[in-house]
Amino acid sequence: MIDFDKELEAILKTDPLGLLKIKPKASSAISADERLVASFEEINAFFKEHNREPEESRDIRERKLYSRLKGLRETPEKAVTLIEFDAFDLLGDVKIFEPKEINTVDNVLEDDVLGLLGDGDSTEESDPNDIFNLRNIPKSINVPDYIAKRKPCKEFGQFEPLFKQNHVELTSKKKVLRSFISERQIKPGTFFILQGMMVYVANVGQKELRSYGNVNARLYCVFENGTESNMLLRSLAAAFWKDENSRQIVTADQMDLFNESERPAGEDKATGYIYILRSLSEDPNIEKIKDLYKIGFSRQPVKQRIQNAVQEPTYLMADVMIITEFETFNLNPQKLEKLLHRFFAEACLNLDVFDSDGKRYTPREWFIVPLHIIETAIRLLINGEIINYRYDSLEQEIVGK
Repeated sequence: MIDFDKELEAILKTDPLGLLKIKPKASSAISADERLVASFEEINAFFKEHNREPEESRDIRERKLYSRLKGLRETPEKAVTLIEFDAFDLLGDVKIFEPKEINTVDNVLEDDVLGLLGDGDSTEESDPNDIFNLRNIPKSINVPDYIAKRKPCKEFGQFEPLFKQNHVELTSKKKVLRSFISERQIKPGTFFILQGMMVYVANVGQKELRSYGNVNARLYCVFENGTESNMLLRSLAAAFWKDENSRQIVTADQMDLFNESERPAGEDKATGYIYILRSLSEDPNIEKIKDLYKIGFSRQPVKQRIQNAVQEPTYLMADVMIITEFETFNLNPQKLEKLLHRFFAEACLNLDVFDSDGKRYTPREWFIVPLHIIETAIRLLINGEIINYRYDSLEQEIVGK
């Protein structure tokens, strides 16, 4: 007769098929960044369903999402992490705010950017207050399709010499590193350091105006390790902001144009206006000169600056007409004006004028240059690229150095 007790004991001891071995359950804990993304995806889901942002309504779920979005907009260190997931451009500009005081219920909801305060009406079998439970995230939400991945660059051979040249010029101090401050710095042909690696912005696609006045565009970026990416401009800017050691590579001459000390952290500093004027003088010696323009810089609005033109030798003792003006940001005005005048030095007007007391002056801000050439030079200057070109006064054109 079979002794079932002994047989069972033998099976438990030997377990030849390993049926009784229990594998430890993998940890389901998720990171703070994952919780942050998950909480933001709920806002994306609401926008996708209703085609609008959540509002401060009586519906507790919508009010919670409204407060969460508001809190994210006022918390740059969290908002920067979410830029690449911002499918509907809900975050707007990431700005620096003073610490918030928590005095009301709305303050508490706004500060709940991770969505840790549950709705309390969940129908899930699991604990609805479990902050690690992501099953409440709508299944219809997808990761935005514009998140670009790096891939091998098939044409890296044509870019590799550019990276090597930048290393040589950094070593020789011909080029220097400048802090990343604004998306304005991301332009075609610019080089940056990101997470210790050099990146080249080879091309910037068509720019699109998004909500809150933000501009975005598709980039073609090549990395020093032989990879490439078609990431968005704002995604690259977010990566630069997150990496405190990120830098732009610029020439030493370009660096002189940027006035770092006058700009608050994280903001663009408006420094004035570059303007182009045409003289309305009735002096025959001036009237007969074709393509005569004044190129100058003013800290105040140009209309205000030229009010007394008829009394000032710098304006040829006559009224002037504003042809165009460009507002400048983060530029050193003295360096800017000097560089622009030096660029057109060969075409500078050589003419004496006399003030009301008969004192002679020789204005040095008037140049005999076609208008479209001047406008091109100003754009090159604002972009910081003017140092790569020179003006040929004989041919009346801008040529590469």
